[in-house]
Amino acid sequence: MSASSSAAALRPVTHLIFDMDGLLLDTEHLYTVVFEEICGRFGKTYTWDVKSLVMGKKALEGAEIIRDVLDLPITKEELLHESKMKQEKIFPTAELMPGVDKLIRHLHKHNIPIAVATSSAEVTFQMKTARHKDFFGLFHHIVLGDDPEVKCGKPQPDAFLVCAKRFHPPAPPEKRCQEGECTGRKVFPFGLAGRASFSVLSLKIHHLESKEPWQQECKWL
Repeated sequence: MSASSSAAALRPVTHLIFDMDGLLLDTEHLYTVVFEEICGRFGKTYTWDVKSLVMGKKALEGAEIIRDVLDLPITKEELLHESKMKQEKIFPTAELMPGVDKLIRHLHKHNIPIAVATSSAEVTFQMKTARHKDFFGLFHHIVLGDDPEVKCGKPQPDAFLVCAKRFHPPAPPEKRCQEGECTGRKVFPFGLAGRASFSVLSLKIHHLESKEPWQQECKWL
């Protein structure tokens, strides 16, 4: 398919849903610092390969994956507790990603409905956004990882589907929400994307931590 025909196939943007970590907030390296320190204490290395398995997962699920993959001699609950203790100190230092303040304020100024769907739970979200309350106040709504309607974390599409239906008024079915996310991995496998009425546009960019090119995705509802 040519570039022109691909562009013609894209529908007009009516609503936007954003992920938060690594897209709006520069927090991914903070997670790395925390888990490198914990894992290093047991002689283990928290590599990009391990991190890529847990990005987007709910907190306890992510802790279980890290423990199992690295064979850490602690329970997933202990790992999660220790990581949260460290995160309480480091997450409030999170900065906005370059350019996002200008982008979000532009969208808000022009009355484009925008929202956030994140795997972060309420407590973690408050820590990360402590210095950016005005910025996050520009969004129509924010769906968190511990929202009771979000039954499954990523790569399941629950958070984005819940977020999409909370716009007021909601987008008509034929013009649902667009979600743009660049986290360095595929959040939705193609099967799940199709089941959630997503088509996928892939972009290759350079991942800052892995030093390798990764398939980045923009998802379209």
